[in-house]
Amino acid sequence: MTLSSKESSKQSSGETRVLCDIYKGNKKEEMYLYVNKTDGLDRVPEELLSSFGDLSPVTTLVLSETRKLARADILKVLQELRDKGFYLQMPPPKYPTSDQAPSSINKYG
Repeated sequence: MTLSSKESSKQSSGETRVLCDIYKGNKKEEMYLYVNKTDGLDRVPEELLSSFGDLSPVTTLVLSETRKLARADILKVLQELRDKGFYLQMPPPKYPTSDQAPSSINKYG
């Protein structure tokens, strides 16, 4: 699982690091598009880009296997950035799913 030098840099510890831009659109709240800073939006399918509406940059992060992300698995993000050129973070579900424990749904329950 090696990334090209274009996509990564190695620290002395051997940890892969990727400089990543994160964008949001104006069509769906809490939907984010992660792309490698070097590639930009070049590898993102046009259909996906148009589903976002007007894109605006949110932040730039250095991603590594040890970095914690609030709503995404860092290993999946890094894998998809390498394989597809982007990672799509979907909005969280608006309603609880059946696999959530009742206490996680209602803190008073």
